[in-house]
Amino acid sequence: MLLRLSLFGFVLVSFPLWAVDDYKLTEDHQRHEGVPQGKITKFRWTSKVFPGTERDCWLYVPQQYDGKTPAAFMVFQDGGGQVNEKGGYRAPIVLDNLIHKKEIPVMIALFIDPGTVPANDKGQFPRSNRSFEYDTLSNQYAEFLEKEMIPEVTKNYKIRMDAAGRGICGISSGGICAFTVAWERPDLFSKVLSHVGSFTNIRGGDAYPGMIRKTERKPIRVWLQDGSNDLDNLHGSWPLANLQMAAALKFMRYDFRFDYGDGGHNNKHGAATMPDALRWLWRDEK
Repeated sequence: MLLRLSLFGFVLVSFPLWAVDDYKLTEDHQRHEGVPQGKITKFRWTSKVFPGTERDCWLYVPQQYDGKTPAAFMVFQDGGGQVNEKGGYRAPIVLDNLIHKKEIPVMIALFIDPGTVPANDKGQFPRSNRSFEYDTLSNQYAEFLEKEMIPEVTKNYKIRMDAAGRGICGISSGGICAFTVAWERPDLFSKVLSHVGSFTNIRGGDAYPGMIRKTERKPIRVWLQDGSNDLDNLHGSWPLANLQMAAALKFMRYDFRFDYGDGGHNNKHGAATMPDALRWLWRDEK
């Protein structure tokens, strides 16, 4: 027996009534013989836009990059979890497979961890800067990408300068961060992939549905994913927040998809559907 959930007249997801958060990785998450593997380079970064913070970053460059043709470009928040090939996302493997099958363009990807303020000799313990960087509704993270991360990438590689050639992805607070970057700077990034996005009142993110409805439509494409068993706490209800986001995007006739399942606040559903999300986001790119 299947339960089919729908929103605004279109089917979002189907799943057995007894299946809760039972999402499986696909063939696109597995290594296959004959598929070229991209090169991953790890580096450490000290930021000026977020003073006093340090972070790990990983740069993925596919073998198909020829050094002459500007590649598409995508940024992944919480990069350590995304780049891990034994973790849930296995993003480098997914990118290798989809690029090889020509289902997405040749793409350079930057995986970025949130900043940490390190310990000092005055007794200060290490402090995560994640919520400030990700949950704040401002252009600061977009500025960080524009002034620090993108120039670092373009020292050695050519990436597309047009927003249509760039995407950004994140989970939870990283999901709202991805949307904020495109919302603030649609001239820099036009494609958003948000998994269990925290569009709640952590730092005012619950204002987005109203803002979307009262702001002229921006040239961005959005894939939202959430589950009916996501968080409900003092900051708000994650399922309700994402339903409100989807309703606002539909009202303003955005190019968007809302993938609504039965999952909780984790990466299971988002990881399983990431290949489909990437294909959809980049569907008009040869």
